[in-house]
Amino acid sequence: MMLAGLAQAQQPPVPPPDAHTPPPDARKDVTTLGEVRALKPDEDVPLDLYGFKSPVHIEPNTFNRAYREAPSLEQVGMSGGYVMMGIYYVIGKTAQGLHTLTRAPDPVQAATARPPPELDEAQQRRALLLCAQQGCGAPPGG
Repeated sequence: MMLAGLAQAQQPPVPPPDAHTPPPDARKDVTTLGEVRALKPDEDVPLDLYGFKSPVHIEPNTFNRAYREAPSLEQVGMSGGYVMMGIYYVIGKTAQGLHTLTRAPDPVQAATARPPPELDEAQQRRALLLCAQQGCGAPPGG
């Protein structure tokens, strides 16, 4: 404390502002920040203030389909434990095997488009006449 008091006593006194001197330009003293964006956090993941956030972000690739991260202890506990998870895994694999053996169709099947309807001779003539009356650009079925 005494050193601070001595250092303050050695500095020259600041003169009071004079009425004749103009005030310093305020714009020179102001520092501005760059653009700041507030990003909405992921709603699925709770915010962990003490968790490590990796600065490296890797885009998804082909290995992401096959890789499955091991469940955390919390997830294991919520699922009924390792025994129940093992039972569910065996039941799932058994269902896959039965599905393969019976060659049953998948629950979700790919959509197949039906062919366009074919017009007979009378319908084609009627369509050409109607097109000629309405002034179509190209004949139908063409």
